[in-house]
Amino acid sequence: MSDDDKGTKTARISRIDAPKEQVLQVERRDYPELAPTDRPRSQSMEGFDEIYTDIVDYIVRCTHKIWDERDIGLIYTHYTHNCVLYGTMGTIYNREDVVRDTIQRLVSFPERRGMATQVIWDGNDKDGFYTSHLVTGSGRHTQFGHLGQPTNRPFVSRTIADCMIIRNKIYREWVVADTATIIKQLGLDLDAFALRLATGAAARGQNNFDIGENRRLLGQYPPEAEADLSIAKTDIERETLGWLHEVFNKRMFGKIKDVYAPTVQYHGPMMKEYYGVAAVTHQHLGLIGSLPDASYAPQYICSTPCEEGGVKVAVRWVMEGHHLGYGILQSLGEHPTGKRVQVMGMSHFHYKDGKVVDEWTVYDELSLLAQVKLAQLTDAA
Repeated sequence: MSDDDKGTKTARISRIDAPKEQVLQVERRDYPELAPTDRPRSQSMEGFDEIYTDIVDYIVRCTHKIWDERDIGLIYTHYTHNCVLYGTMGTIYNREDVVRDTIQRLVSFPERRGMATQVIWDGNDKDGFYTSHLVTGSGRHTQFGHLGQPTNRPFVSRTIADCMIIRNKIYREWVVADTATIIKQLGLDLDAFALRLATGAAARGQNNFDIGENRRLLGQYPPEAEADLSIAKTDIERETLGWLHEVFNKRMFGKIKDVYAPTVQYHGPMMKEYYGVAAVTHQHLGLIGSLPDASYAPQYICSTPCEEGGVKVAVRWVMEGHHLGYGILQSLGEHPTGKRVQVMGMSHFHYKDGKVVDEWTVYDELSLLAQVKLAQLTDAA
């Protein structure tokens, strides 16, 4: 290794491993440790309720109190009146609708539990915090609600919620819940449920317009040679954006073997659990296979040093393209429909010794299927 390489590696490691105060981490702690009653405040949290000791404590504790302890009214003190919540099935534009939506979801699943898996974050109490919160939810469908008659079946699913927070209040949130896997596990008809959602959207005057090319390519030029790194703040974030651009926009899937560890574990949509570089490559190739003209655009990235070793990186992204090919999105139908879809997704990557050893990716196939159904209804009309 040259002296320049050694210097670069040393600089990168120093950027990754610098501690962010004494903020709690989720992975190796039981819930009482994540919501302590006697821990002094370990991070500057001006404007936050005194109970919260740091930003991870805040997002884990208030989520638990709202969803598991059913203190839904905390939304009034933890969300702004004009908060915006972006979901895979639509957008909510005010606090009262967030309250109503939360109640409706809990009606169907009285036993639901949402367990914090990890929180990746950045920011401070002056400029605001950003958190990316991976939750593993479980429960049983025992009551009539938005999914219809109870099936009494259990389910397990993953959700990632990204929040922008200032002075104890969330003012913007992005939620990607893998609703499709819940519907499948409950034995419900995913196709019929998507059609119901599309029919409701059409009745409200919503249309799914095809607006042409998605700008991954400009005319007859190839994809951009370099990734846009403007949202990155550290070396590891820049490296992540770089290889994501290589894989998803330049279609250089061979890059995966250079980035991922041979023992990598992939935790994907529909509760997929795969191992090894070949499996990861197939999943990413299969997603592009279903949407062969898709563009991949990261919206936000942040990273946190990890007590397990290495660093964890969170990326919120959007893919846009047309259902023109065959791949892993089999819920869209046996044959390509040609319809335009937008995928809002989130990924968490765990780097150790310079390689990705775990990837968690969440997007919702129900949202994609409902978009296709809405486009078909619009054509028919």
